[in-house]
Amino acid sequence: MNKDRHISLSLAPMAGITDQVFRRLCFEQGCDAATTEMVSAQGFLTAPRDRNAYRFLLARYPEEGPLSVQIFGSDPLYMAQAAARLTDLGLFSAIDINMGCPAQKVVGGQSGSALMKDPALAGEIAARVKAATPLPVTVKMRLGWDDEHKNAVSFARILEQAGIDGLTVHGRTRMQQYAGQADWQAIAEVKKAVSIPVIANGDIVDEKSALKALEITGCDGLAIGRGALGNPWLFARIRAALKGAAYTPPTFSQVVDTAMRQAREMAEWKGRRSALLEMRKHFAWYTAGRRNSAQVRTKINLAASFEEVEALLRTLD
Repeated sequence: MNKDRHISLSLAPMAGITDQVFRRLCFEQGCDAATTEMVSAQGFLTAPRDRNAYRFLLARYPEEGPLSVQIFGSDPLYMAQAAARLTDLGLFSAIDINMGCPAQKVVGGQSGSALMKDPALAGEIAARVKAATPLPVTVKMRLGWDDEHKNAVSFARILEQAGIDGLTVHGRTRMQQYAGQADWQAIAEVKKAVSIPVIANGDIVDEKSALKALEITGCDGLAIGRGALGNPWLFARIRAALKGAAYTPPTFSQVVDTAMRQAREMAEWKGRRSALLEMRKHFAWYTAGRRNSAQVRTKINLAASFEEVEALLRTLD
């Protein structure tokens, strides 16, 4: 691999996780770009303008790097209108269309990865969105619906013809959800089939997997999702490996400092009670694999204050 070529490292969208607080931590560790949590096109268009859910979903810090807003839906008109209105907010660098989410509540509405069963509709959505915004338009997709219907190559070509500017490909089918191994070779076939940038996604958890994924796929970058949970330093770790440079991981005391910073910034934004509830999953990720962490996490889930949480976390150091 050419060490002089810049490899994009992006934070993949994850519902309930990739909010502005977590994104900022990742940007500080060398993340090049990020994507919001997914936004329902129809919901965004029809909800009251001051609805809290969208106020939180679309919030961003000024110091964040390039940020795409991800929309989902199955109606081309709603998708185009949402893209236009989100563009007008002046907050985002690109529009990303979700054609990969495997959640039943999404595919049940023929959105997300369900669109891979209807390439014609997917192409129409992509073309309508592209025509509705001056921003770059990208798509996040999977390998197909199931093992019998892996249509990623032909699907990607349809999207390219519709005018999209880039693809992120998760190396699993919808029916796999997140089980099994991501098929990086299948992503490589997509990369070979189109001329637009392709980003590989799936099972990027450390520098070894990152370098291997790039070697196999030949992709232009990596989208990191679950590997960054409780580990925003993963971006710096991979970037060092790409440069052939040494990397010093954080001490656990620094990990706790970061976890508590995230908690306090969340509290300033959403209030202490909401932050305390939302941070429980993050505390579990920050402490995963440490001795006695299971018992400490149980106590954290009963804690009434962040001071109590921090005291519990420090017992693991």
